[in-house]
Amino acid sequence: MLLSHAFTDAERDELSALLRTVGAHPYRDPIAFSGEVAGLVRREEVPSALIEVTDRIRKERETGAAFAHALRNCPLDENIPLLDQRDPLADKYAKKTTFVAESFLQLFGHLVGTPLLSYGSRFNGDFFIDVIAIDRYRGKQTGYSDGELAFHNDRTAHPVRADYITLLGMRCPEEDITYTGFVSGPDLLAALTERERHTLRQPYFYTPFDVLSRDRNNALTVSDNHAVFYGEHSVRYVDTHTTVTEDAPPEAKDALIALKNALVRTEKVRHRIRTGDLFTFANQDGLHSREHVEINDPERARTRWLLKTYGFRDQATADRFADRWLEGVPGRVGD
Repeated sequence: MLLSHAFTDAERDELSALLRTVGAHPYRDPIAFSGEVAGLVRREEVPSALIEVTDRIRKERETGAAFAHALRNCPLDENIPLLDQRDPLADKYAKKTTFVAESFLQLFGHLVGTPLLSYGSRFNGDFFIDVIAIDRYRGKQTGYSDGELAFHNDRTAHPVRADYITLLGMRCPEEDITYTGFVSGPDLLAALTERERHTLRQPYFYTPFDVLSRDRNNALTVSDNHAVFYGEHSVRYVDTHTTVTEDAPPEAKDALIALKNALVRTEKVRHRIRTGDLFTFANQDGLHSREHVEINDPERARTRWLLKTYGFRDQATADRFADRWLEGVPGRVGD
């Protein structure tokens, strides 16, 4: 685990007091909400403890020194509602009337320089997404099920993919143990031969769209053909889902098997997100998973609730997708 900082209670309370001053509504007016949070930075009102840790995270990302970071004892809303898992989004809208957690995630993204990304076809285009078991996805391979998740990128099949994912623990039962795993792209590449790396950089592969995307748009079935590795060490892969195209040469399947073996053997970061923890990691420069280590009460474990944001690598990366913005909202794209 890479623990960047554990806030003291005094530091957490100071941040909470500041974030409670944000008056805009993150779900009804995301532009005003983002602008109001940016104003906290512009007026130099952000406590030094958060400035120092986000400066370090940003520098470690830029140098490649680390691809995953954790913060503990982060500010949360005083009241964390228990959501109805038949429709947790509607229930959140009805029950959650304060937005300290959303303000903290928005502020964190601003300070580390990763503008937020959302999808107009999912969760009403919200920038703050609930990772919680939804009843209709029980037993399915999606982040909104109550099961484990193989190593993957989020939104692997889609043309616009987050560079970073940030998760904030809202409700994480202490009696049930779930870990989020992370493996970096450079570590995976180092475990492969030069020939395997070359093959995995060719467009011999495709990935089916996730079940939630298919529910929202039945025209989405599989991605275009794509490489598994691209750029310096970015990776596009969902274990047990990404596979070879029909016309791929035999070495493509061999290279895919080599990648699966490397994924088992390569060193990984494993972090148990507790209530009040923030875990942030590279989505395109690594793969992440969800592992149930000890579930003593499955129904209680299903109430685990993380608030998630997607982020672009930097403002320049976000600007390259400006022609895709929906409804004039920067960062909100379609499928």
